[in-house]
Amino acid sequence: MSKTIVITGAGLGLGRAMARRLAQDGHRLVLLGRTLAKVEAVAQEIGGGAWAASCDVGDADSVAAAFAAIAEREPRIDVMINNAAVYEPLMIEDASEAKIAETLDTNLAGTIRCSQAAVAQMEKGGHVINISTRTVVAPAVMLALYQTSKAGLERFTKTLREEVADRGIRVTMIRAAGMMEEGMNWTIAPETARRFQEERAKRGIGTGEAGVSQFASVAELLPWLIGLPGDVDVTELMLEARKV
Repeated sequence: MSKTIVITGAGLGLGRAMARRLAQDGHRLVLLGRTLAKVEAVAQEIGGGAWAASCDVGDADSVAAAFAAIAEREPRIDVMINNAAVYEPLMIEDASEAKIAETLDTNLAGTIRCSQAAVAQMEKGGHVINISTRTVVAPAVMLALYQTSKAGLERFTKTLREEVADRGIRVTMIRAAGMMEEGMNWTIAPETARRFQEERAKRGIGTGEAGVSQFASVAELLPWLIGLPGDVDVTELMLEARKV
């Protein structure tokens, strides 16, 4: 059965991969992202009635406007995938007030805002899916803001699940491992990347060759997850990358 699915951060990476995969099954995709041109390009690529809207999940007014637009065009939201996130390694001593605010507003508050707005437009059988990261339980350096925001997301996900269960709405947290796609470039300054590797090496973090998952491989889980029978629930899905 076709579902109306909203994806944040859908202009690239995992968000785009999920949109591409779910469109294959005839679902109606609503793609949200800060850069309208990027999500419009994905919507045009996948077709099938997909449409895009500008949405900075870190801004409450932007979220309100995006979900008002969804309410005007869609009778309901069946699946909400909270994927948008900011990832930028930095030592906590170098974190500006602006960077602290951006990371927490996007990764944590943004998920809260979008979940709140989506649940208001859901009926029994609705599904909220929040994307977390294995980083929250792994040794790390220069990722304090990212880890903290995602740890908060996981705690929020657990409580949201309890609050909407009596409405027949499911809530799932996917804890993903390292991901990439062919041709992907890490969009951070070379100096930051160099220091990130040096700081990790000094502490013996990630000294072995780690596996990396393809975005498209992780996206293959979505049709199964959103198609679960009503009497089955997956509350948490823990993924690990494998070397192949």
